[in-house]
Amino acid sequence: MRAHPAALSERLASLVRFPLHGVSLLREVPILAGGFAAFYAVLLLAQRWASPVSGQAEISLAVAALPKYALFSVVRLTLAYLLSLAFAIGYGYIAAHNERAGRFMVPLLDTLQSIPVLSFLPPVMIAMVALFPTRELGIELGSVLLIFTGQVWNMAFSFYASLKSIPAEMREAAEIYRWSRWQKFIQMELPYSTIGLLWNSMMSVAGGWFFLMACEMFVLGDRDLRLPGLGSYLQTAANQGNTRAILWGLTVMIGVIILIDQFIWRPAIAWAEKFKFEQVEASDVPRSFALDFLRHSRLLPAFNRSVVRPARERIGLYFARRHANQSVSDAAPGETRRWIAWLSTAAITLALSILLLRMLALLGSLRGAELRELLVGAGASFLRVELTLALAGLWTIPVGMMIGLHPKLSAIAQPAAQVAASVPATALFPVILLLLIRAGGGLGVGSIVLLLLGTQWYILFNVIAGASAIPTDLREVCNLYRFPRWERWRDLLLPAIFPYLVTGFITASGGAWNASIVAEYSRFQNQTYTVTGLGAIISRATDQGDFAMLLAATILMALIVVTVNRLLWRRLYRLAATRFTLES
Repeated sequence: MRAHPAALSERLASLVRFPLHGVSLLREVPILAGGFAAFYAVLLLAQRWASPVSGQAEISLAVAALPKYALFSVVRLTLAYLLSLAFAIGYGYIAAHNERAGRFMVPLLDTLQSIPVLSFLPPVMIAMVALFPTRELGIELGSVLLIFTGQVWNMAFSFYASLKSIPAEMREAAEIYRWSRWQKFIQMELPYSTIGLLWNSMMSVAGGWFFLMACEMFVLGDRDLRLPGLGSYLQTAANQGNTRAILWGLTVMIGVIILIDQFIWRPAIAWAEKFKFEQVEASDVPRSFALDFLRHSRLLPAFNRSVVRPARERIGLYFARRHANQSVSDAAPGETRRWIAWLSTAAITLALSILLLRMLALLGSLRGAELRELLVGAGASFLRVELTLALAGLWTIPVGMMIGLHPKLSAIAQPAAQVAASVPATALFPVILLLLIRAGGGLGVGSIVLLLLGTQWYILFNVIAGASAIPTDLREVCNLYRFPRWERWRDLLLPAIFPYLVTGFITASGGAWNASIVAEYSRFQNQTYTVTGLGAIISRATDQGDFAMLLAATILMALIVVTVNRLLWRRLYRLAATRFTLES
């Protein structure tokens, strides 16, 4: 007797139905597989981290080693990004809400983002190796922290700028409804900041890929420290002039970047569309097949109902009760907090004074010729950075606006920009450098090309984020009144993206100074190419273990960046917060 097709299909479906809440197991297989794969990747890396130090790791250029190297690099980047996200949100929140702390924290952020990755290398690696002298964990944590220093600053700037530009009517509504700080953060501040934070997250991860070669294979004095990963693979291939290995490494890296874009960033962009500050919903919105698949899942809503929602409600209830029970007459806790603040300030001041004295003693060993070299290098790097910012702004503003205003174009151009921003220019630089040398340009032109490759994306991604956040109703008003193109740019587009543009130029400036360490000093086929600049001085001092020169060049670079930020960008930040916010 032949079974009816519909009945047979129903029986097959019943065999693969999850017993709880009628969840189809076949539909959830990709989600479960992804979760188990991530768990296995963490276990694999944890096993390596717990292994004893085995000396200098050998980097194989065999193609078969690339999947394992890609896995190690992705886990390091993920850990560094999660650390960067937590730091950016916490740091930006405190700086935006505490005016007294913000006066110190924002200039400190300017200083930290101006310090190149290689300047963090000696203290970070020495500290991590000293903490874990017998395990690979020390070098691995050092690599993660180095990637963190290349990712975090633009995310912190973005979150801080978003909090400072929240419209006044939204803040007033939160005060009228007597929201607790937690409610304001979860329901107003974090959603309003999501789009800018998301696009800067993509830029941060792209920056992590850019500096991966420096963070997985580095020289500290007479010690050659390296970790298995895509960055060390590409660096080894570039040092040996192995073009075939470079192409294979770049192919795998681009493949990984595309997968991350399709399964992480594209769903996040489509999901973040609901946080746009607008009264009219756009008819053309970003789409993601991965997000659609997750929305049709039954396992994730079940997990949300049973775990996430109860935890979120308990946290919200706790902060709401605490907010309701707060009394202005609590003088004792306030006095205690003041004493704690005074003691903490005194301890920090004492520690900084000791460090300052040691720094001055180290800087006192520099000779006059070395000081002149620093000043000349600072002037040369400053001119390169400013020229790079001008060239980058010429094309990123119109192109970024076009991508941000057209979601269909964004679905095509954003992954391409993500790939282009993520591919380490240092891997392509040997080929570019040889072509420029043959053409007579040399490293002078090559350094500007490399600075552009590592810097222009900060501006582009922030412009895209700003254009994506422009309310649809304002754009429809321009269409309704038939504004000419120039008036549309002058009255809507440029004012709307202005806060994002300032953030983009600040982070691009810091990124350009950071990228100068690889743009002005390059090794290829056992030969070193260098050009006058602070970046070259820092790279050479790191290789030679010359800590006095490294410290002096880093301090000088930080002073230049902070001075420019205080005289120019900080004033533009205040202008963006007072004149160019979406409020009535």
